[in-house]
Amino acid sequence: MTVVVGSLGLAPEQTLSAIGTASLAPSVRNSQPWRFRLLPDRIELHADPVHALPVTDPTGRELRLSCGAALFTLRLALKSFGVRPLVTLLPDTAAPGLLATVRLGGRVELTDETRELLSVVPGRHTNRLPFAEVAVPVAHGQALVRAAELERSWLHIVSDQVERARLRYFVARADRLQKADPAVVAELAAVTDAAGSASAPLRSHDEWWLGAAPPVLDGALGEDREPEPLVVVLNSHYEGPLGELLAGQALQRVLLTATTLGLSTSFLAQPIEVGSVRAELRRSLGGSLVPQTVLRIGYGTPAPPTPRRPVSDLLDEPTSAAR
Repeated sequence: MTVVVGSLGLAPEQTLSAIGTASLAPSVRNSQPWRFRLLPDRIELHADPVHALPVTDPTGRELRLSCGAALFTLRLALKSFGVRPLVTLLPDTAAPGLLATVRLGGRVELTDETRELLSVVPGRHTNRLPFAEVAVPVAHGQALVRAAELERSWLHIVSDQVERARLRYFVARADRLQKADPAVVAELAAVTDAAGSASAPLRSHDEWWLGAAPPVLDGALGEDREPEPLVVVLNSHYEGPLGELLAGQALQRVLLTATTLGLSTSFLAQPIEVGSVRAELRRSLGGSLVPQTVLRIGYGTPAPPTPRRPVSDLLDEPTSAAR
C-alpha cells in the first residue's frame, strides 16, 4: 500500500481530501488530465499526457485550461484547512509537464466567499439540458465578470444581437468542421464512452441555440425554455501556457460563482477547438484578448455528476516520506 505524505503541514488524510476536492474541477470532455505529486514542502500539479486529446487539443491548450481549473479548486480546498497557498505557475521550463507548485504561504482564515464557493464544488456539473425561460439578472452577469477579473482574466458577455449571431455562426461552422474530420469524431467518441455524457460533442439543446429545430423535451421544463441564454466568452490577457493556466483558474471561479447564484452552465467549445475559427473569434473581439472558452449560462434542472478518477490514480511518485 502506498504511504501518502502529508504536504504543507497537513496530515496525509487532509492532503488527500484536498486532492479529492481538486479532482472535481471541470475538464475538457471530462478527460481529467491532471496528476499531483505530494512532497512535504509542496504539492506539484502535472499534466497527464495519458488523458490528453492530441487530435482535438493538439497544442494542449484545453489540457492546461482544465489543469488551471483543478489548481483553483485545490487552492480553495487548502484554504479550508487554514493553508494560504503560494502558487508558482510554470516553475521549471525544463519540465513542461510541471504546470504549478503550491507551497505554504502562511495561515489564512476562511472567508464567507471562499466557504460558499467550496460548498458548491461537489454540486457543480455541466448541464446540457434546456434552460428555463428566465433571463439571467444583470447583477449576476456582473458577479461572473468580477469572478474572472479576480483571476486575472476577462469574461466578455455576448449581449448584442449582431454579436450573438456572429458567435452562433462560429459555433455552427466549427461544429461542422469537427464532424467532418474522422480523427476528431473518433477521438471524441472514445472519450465520451470513457468519461461520461458531459463530455459529449454538441447536443441537440445546444444545436437549438444555434437556430436548429427545437428539440423534443422530456417534460422537465415543459414549454419554459430559454432559446437565448446568457452566452459569455472567457478570455485571457496572455497567449500561451501562462494565459491558459490563469484562464483555467478563472473558469472554475466563474463556474462556481454561477452555481452559488443558482445558475447552470455548459460549454460551447467548438469555436475554440478549431484553430481557424478561434482566430476569427479573436478578431471579432478586437484581437487583444485571447478567447479560451465559450459558456452558455441559464437556469436549468439539476444535472447528474460525471465519473471521476480515484484519487489514488492522480498521484505521482514520490508519495512517501521516505522519498
